[in-house]
Amino acid sequence: MSQHARCLAAVALLMAACHTPEPKLTRDDVSAGLQQEANKMKADGENMPAVGVKAVWNIVAVDIREQPDPAHPFAGTVRFRIESSAHALEGSAPQSFEKKFEYLYDAALKQWRFRL
Repeated sequence: MSQHARCLAAVALLMAACHTPEPKLTRDDVSAGLQQEANKMKADGENMPAVGVKAVWNIVAVDIREQPDPAHPFAGTVRFRIESSAHALEGSAPQSFEKKFEYLYDAALKQWRFRL
């Protein structure tokens, strides 16, 4: 094999190695990241300073859906049940409501992004 042919073969191998596609992400690959987002939001929500109001954020569900968009291959929803109580002169006033937050997985950044 001539030196020129060896050089071409080496360049072809190098180019093939550079264009190896990344393995396809799975729901399992990205689920831990969305669960971390939910845990952070829970902690932040429970630690918000509110005079006379106590809130407990319960994570109800963390759902992930596949999408055909390669830039955002997954969408996610985090649902909470928030139990709050405010101390009033007449006594405590408990309230319970649900809140949900939507996310998109950014494939380039490899992280979940809050969806407005």
